[in-house]
Amino acid sequence: MDPEYIRSMPFKPHDQTSNQLWVDIQLGHESNRELLLETTKALKGQGWLAIYNRMSCLMCQKNIDLIQERVLLQTLPSNAYSTAKTVEHALQYDKEFARAGIGRDRYCIKIPATGPALNAAKILSDQGIATLGTALFGLPQAVACSQAGCTYVSPYFNGREDEAYRAAEVRAHEDRSLWADVEDPATEHPMSARVHNILETYRRLYKETGKEQPLLKNASFITVKEAMAAGELGCHSATLPPAIIDELSKLPYDGTKQPGAAVPKPEHVYKCPNPTPERLKKLAATDLLAAAGYDSRLANTDVGYLAHGGAKLDEAIAADPVAAARLADALRLFTEAEERSKAKIEAAMKLV
Repeated sequence: MDPEYIRSMPFKPHDQTSNQLWVDIQLGHESNRELLLETTKALKGQGWLAIYNRMSCLMCQKNIDLIQERVLLQTLPSNAYSTAKTVEHALQYDKEFARAGIGRDRYCIKIPATGPALNAAKILSDQGIATLGTALFGLPQAVACSQAGCTYVSPYFNGREDEAYRAAEVRAHEDRSLWADVEDPATEHPMSARVHNILETYRRLYKETGKEQPLLKNASFITVKEAMAAGELGCHSATLPPAIIDELSKLPYDGTKQPGAAVPKPEHVYKCPNPTPERLKKLAATDLLAAAGYDSRLANTDVGYLAHGGAKLDEAIAADPVAAARLADALRLFTEAEERSKAKIEAAMKLV
């Protein structure tokens, strides 16, 4: 969300991501101090969330001309298990985006991939609001995102997105003893098989139904090698933090060592996908993250994961220890950032 960094990039990026962590960082940035005070003065009587929503959209407005496609904002993680509250918050963003002159073709709402929240995504998608299923760690969540009509999904490669990369988050980003430091992430990283199987499932669903499937916007990379693996795996885009972008920009290109360098992009990623590289085919029979008795590859695409408020999805998440733990961890991290932003805004309310 940092416009100065975006301006410094040697190319115009496609999208500008965010979540409660990135928004909180920008709310505390000196460049937004006056904007925060002005917004707080205008909306003080409407409560902290009204100020938060407007500030989030105004900070996106700073970047809209610096990118090619969409700015993204995430609904409150504290509402991740409430369909009604998630819809309400997304529609508040929709109103503020319109006020900022940003149409629905230029923004996307990130929705935590829980059963209740993806029911909200279905409602929003039906209203023409683009959504992204985030905090996604397993195939059942991906299938549910398809059923919700999400435009994108973001599997977290190393657990979840980091706070600012330089201020590394907990778990794999902070404690490297929990990180899978492998030589060849595309074939050896424990999350690669799940990403591969999500893609293969979407390709099959498109072939069987003709329905557009979510595009994969992979996220949460620790190294350049992992970011490059996303391309080889077939992900359609990647969310990259500044540190990885900077490192990539300094690396020399060697086509002889770059898998898939001569493979053109398909005209339609699901209608005519490129064939799976031979060395990746083994991923279809792999799930290094599965606990005993659980296999994430067995997600049934005929199950209505959104029925009964998303009960089937929440049951599937609970049955997968990795997905359950990482989703809870991500929501906790984002909720803590939400609370920090609330405190910043309430402090500003005392000044105006």
